[in-house]
Amino acid sequence: MRPLTWLRLLREGSFQVHPSRWSHLLGVSLAVPANTVLSGIQKLVFGRRLAAAELHGPPVFIIGHWRSGTTLLHELMVLDERYSSPSTFQCFAPHHFLVTEWIFQKFFRWLLPGKRPMDNMATGWDRPQEDEFALMNLGLPSPYRHIAFPNQPPRYLEYLDFDGVPRSELNVWLAGLKRFLLAVSTVTGRPLVIKSPTHTGRIAELANAFPDARFIHVTRDPRSLFPSTCRLWHSLADVQGLQVPRPYRAIEENALKDGTDNKTDPLAPEKQYVVDCFKRMYGAYLRDRDKIDPGRIVELRYEDLIADPVESLGSIYQRLRLSEFDSVRPTIEAWASREHRSYKVNRHQLSEADERLIREQWADYFEAYGYQ
Repeated sequence: MRPLTWLRLLREGSFQVHPSRWSHLLGVSLAVPANTVLSGIQKLVFGRRLAAAELHGPPVFIIGHWRSGTTLLHELMVLDERYSSPSTFQCFAPHHFLVTEWIFQKFFRWLLPGKRPMDNMATGWDRPQEDEFALMNLGLPSPYRHIAFPNQPPRYLEYLDFDGVPRSELNVWLAGLKRFLLAVSTVTGRPLVIKSPTHTGRIAELANAFPDARFIHVTRDPRSLFPSTCRLWHSLADVQGLQVPRPYRAIEENALKDGTDNKTDPLAPEKQYVVDCFKRMYGAYLRDRDKIDPGRIVELRYEDLIADPVESLGSIYQRLRLSEFDSVRPTIEAWASREHRSYKVNRHQLSEADERLIREQWADYFEAYGYQ
């Protein structure tokens, strides 16, 4: 982040940084001036190149709720060398990656853990990443700011569906997204595969902003989505947050042991956060999906993707009229025989109280996708 974005984030959190996270505070604060200088260098050196940038073909948006398999599909699609994606470094350093990405690729791989904290997926500066992190670091409104201050009320949830966002502010947000994707395109020179769960409820605006874009929507049994997403937010806040998140595992385990519906559960606000985000995203998505040309959107069940990734991908290519699939089929088959056998899906338990909660609150999704 640059200074004003960092200061705004701290101010939104009322500067309530836990003492155990002062190292985070110091580290980011020290990086802010460097980000500012490097951003200026990028503008100076690459200004003309960025001004002339263009997308190299229609983008493909992978959407769906967190923990629905969007990351797995994202990684599979970029095995096709005819496509590309924003990388982890580009999303974490959107102001200056044209200048610095090669340095971090060569000398600073050790800064990243081997695995993501919430699942079994590998990490790396060159791995495909969610562009929402770039938008947040660029200073655009994002629900991901909640990761920094997980114990405070979430902000910017209206940017999950754009409900109530003034047109002028929405245009600023869309322009920021386009600038970032254009900058990435100057590096890759290929069509982009873009993955962010946050884009799910934004589909109508994205379809208008990118008239030839394609959309792949991934669904998963909500009884797996809910506990997995609770774990996701806790893991991210635990690793990257400026506050110590409320104890997740102990609460969940105790609830499962005694079978009680604890109304004073201190995690209740976080559970409500997951419920509210889902309702916003899918209220908009289920309302707007039929407005999209059927040739531009396809829906895929996570369960089918896991059962047969090769045929699932082949079906997507055919239905969206993407590149010819046969040439990449051997690559996907090799991945399936090598990586997919060892890929382990995290197992999650769901208390009876939580299942009642999501069956009531997410009834439309249960019905729309047959998860009964």
